[in-house]
Amino acid sequence: MRFLYPLLALQVLAAAAHAQTAPVIPDIALPEAPAPIGAAVAPAVKNPADKPNFIPVPVLFYQQETGFGYGGAILPVWRFGEDSTVRKSNARLIAWYTQKKQSTIQLTHTVFTPNEKFYFAGELSQYDLSFFYYGLGNNTKSSDESTIGYKLFVFDEKFMRRITAHNLYGGLRYRLTNTSKVRVIEDINENRPSLFRNLPQKEQEGGIVSGLGPSLLYEGRDNVLATYRGIYIDAHALFTGKGLGSDYTFQRYQLDLRYFRPLLGSNNTILALQYLGQFHSGSVPFRELGGLGANLGGSQYNNAGLMRGLYEARFRGRQMMTAQAEVRQHLFWRIDGAAFLGAGQVGDKVGEYSFGDTKLAGGAGLRFRFNRRDRLNIRLDYAGGTDTAPSIYFAVGEAF
Repeated sequence: MRFLYPLLALQVLAAAAHAQTAPVIPDIALPEAPAPIGAAVAPAVKNPADKPNFIPVPVLFYQQETGFGYGGAILPVWRFGEDSTVRKSNARLIAWYTQKKQSTIQLTHTVFTPNEKFYFAGELSQYDLSFFYYGLGNNTKSSDESTIGYKLFVFDEKFMRRITAHNLYGGLRYRLTNTSKVRVIEDINENRPSLFRNLPQKEQEGGIVSGLGPSLLYEGRDNVLATYRGIYIDAHALFTGKGLGSDYTFQRYQLDLRYFRPLLGSNNTILALQYLGQFHSGSVPFRELGGLGANLGGSQYNNAGLMRGLYEARFRGRQMMTAQAEVRQHLFWRIDGAAFLGAGQVGDKVGEYSFGDTKLAGGAGLRFRFNRRDRLNIRLDYAGGTDTAPSIYFAVGEAF
């Protein structure tokens, strides 16, 4: 069972007085009237709304497997050039350390170059963590819980070039992970070893995964931090092998579909939908399997939180499909509310799926609009799911 208790309310409210409060600038700027011939032209004044933001956020939490943790986050948001039709780029740097000497340094980013000619998105992270492990498959039991730990390095980057005038990009995606110092911290009990010990010895020792493949992206969201309207489609394949320095050879095919639209005639109520399917063939190590319950963020699922309410990778499998729906409602001042529901399943083969084995997760939460100008939210959710007791989840930015 996972407990997460962020103690940020006082810091966030105090910082609100210093946060940017300018109104949101429209995505499409109106044309300017030409200056009269011979008239003096005033020097260009850059719109204050385009000034980069570098917002620090403190982090303090507690989890059963980590003890107390503390750290901080820096959340830069900026636009390249002075064209207000170019969507803003953003990054997120989070670092924390725990009572049990575990740590995370995670840098994720989404970058639009001038004129949105190129698009880059990815992650550079180092983790030293412990997790509860329940085994593999769609029907693992909470009574089989054990604790494992490992170090993980991640470099994942998409290099994309716009290939049409309407948000369609094509390019390559490269992913490198190095899992090391893998160990069983605590067995199921003194008489039952962890199911992790049943994995092939090679996987118990970790190793390098290195893969490259084609990527196709339709990025039609009006704002990538908190979308009001638009469509996002990411389809990519990843091919790993010895030629790329990988210790494992497998293939991954992933499809991520998201749809957003306002309800009730205004941006006060937003419907957000997502489907994500991840499918593997070959020799896939446990760390790279699809996992229901993804709350750490990161690039593997394009920074999405999947099935909030389930413990991190509570169910792991070679083939994974999941969908979630969320309604986001403005309440008052900078406070929004949200209610969400997710469903999913993993298996060795898609043909093994059955309606009765579907896993569910859902809950509700609050959003604090820390930066109204750029729609940067801090969210606090209370959620539970199949075979997982409800917990509190804190994060920066929307789940998807």
